[in-house]
Amino acid sequence: MEILNAILPVLLYVFGIILLIVLIILGIRMIQVLDKVDRIVDNVEEKVNSFNGFFEVLDKTGYGISMIGDKVINLFSSIISKIFNKNKKDEEDYI
Repeated sequence: MEILNAILPVLLYVFGIILLIVLIILGIRMIQVLDKVDRIVDNVEEKVNSFNGFFEVLDKTGYGISMIGDKVINLFSSIISKIFNKNKKDEEDYI
């Protein structure tokens, strides 16, 4: 029993030291991985930002097409409303 009382703390200290060393190594590896991920994210962000001008042109083009479409639809709806309102005025004149 006294042998266990002497050996068990030594074994626990040795395993604790080994565990601490392994955790330090894992921490260093994680820092290296995070640095690589940070560089990749910065690279991707630069590439995405390079497309901003292209997307602005697409957005302005889409807005222009939308405005033209709205004006054409507004023109047709006003023509159709004038036609139907003219028929109603003609009917009222006969009454």
